[in-house]
Amino acid sequence: MRLIATVLLPLMPTTTTDDEQTAGSGAPAAMAKGLASMSPANFGVVMATGIVSIAAHNLGHEAVARVLFYLNNVLFAAVWALSVLRALRHPQAFFGDMADHLRGPGFFTAIAASAILGGQYMLLDGNTHAGQLLWMLALFLWVTLIYDIFAVLTVKADKPPLNRGINGGWLLAVVATQSIAVSSALLAAASQQPYRLELNFLSLSMWLWGGMLYIWLMSLIFYRYTFFRFSPDDLTPPYWINMGAMAISTLAGSLLIMNAGDAPYLQSLLPFLKGFTVFYWAAGTWWIPMLILLNVWRYVYKRFPLSYDPLYWGAVFPLGMYSVSTQQMDIAMEFSFLSPVPTVFYYLALAAWLLVFSGLVLQLARLLRRWT
Repeated sequence: MRLIATVLLPLMPTTTTDDEQTAGSGAPAAMAKGLASMSPANFGVVMATGIVSIAAHNLGHEAVARVLFYLNNVLFAAVWALSVLRALRHPQAFFGDMADHLRGPGFFTAIAASAILGGQYMLLDGNTHAGQLLWMLALFLWVTLIYDIFAVLTVKADKPPLNRGINGGWLLAVVATQSIAVSSALLAAASQQPYRLELNFLSLSMWLWGGMLYIWLMSLIFYRYTFFRFSPDDLTPPYWINMGAMAISTLAGSLLIMNAGDAPYLQSLLPFLKGFTVFYWAAGTWWIPMLILLNVWRYVYKRFPLSYDPLYWGAVFPLGMYSVSTQQMDIAMEFSFLSPVPTVFYYLALAAWLLVFSGLVLQLARLLRRWT
């Protein structure tokens, strides 16, 4: 367990000083502090790696898809091990995060990560059994975390003002919900009747609820954007989930359209499914130029320092998801004219993944040098 913690310490934001991270007793102390302050959003690395792998598979880059698939299994197991260890050794910090308006939504990454890894098993490996087990885990986490976290945030006595209590990370609740819709639709396509009917209905219900949740949360986030002071510190990478939440909603809608022949109620809803799928895609596409402009403002005009941060995985995931969702919508709607877009965004997502992963490796190397 200590080896896992040492290898993945860069995933955990810490407040230790250079002196504390020296060899000897400083190394265990740094690991302990890193584990205590570990972000619940660390499953974002699994989400990002998984969706880039699926994008590579869909575009015929099987070698890349396979390497990322195998790596993702290791990352998934390691982050789960660290999360369980944190819950056991630092329960106050672990459960306290659930009542934190900024850190609490990070727990939803565990839901999406489980569903996306399950999707990898079904699409890349043809392993429906493993996909079903991970789908069951994701569904259990969704029922547990969605209600627990939102209930706690509702009844807690001390709450931050809107401009200090909400950011793009809240849309992880939408991503988690739509990841259940996506994995249910994939599982439905590989299942026999009557389970196809039930799974497609679950997928449809989650897709609709995820859309409603996006409207609620995006209204608050857009209000915070435009009517409160906005500094470079406020523009954290999870704001890319503004686009990513709509991209995964597009993917879920596209899969429902493709599954319509297996469920009469989906057949009767086809015009609605197609209209809202394009609506979600258009809303997500609108965010791309806006987010680029805001990042130019942050890093070029305001000269905000660019260094490795685990939160940057929250920017990789939307790029990969936009590639996958656009390709699936292009197929489901029989457009054909959108076919170049998935390839462009796949390479952007892969480049972003390599950049962030390189930052992770460099930070790990620096830590190892301090401890040796």
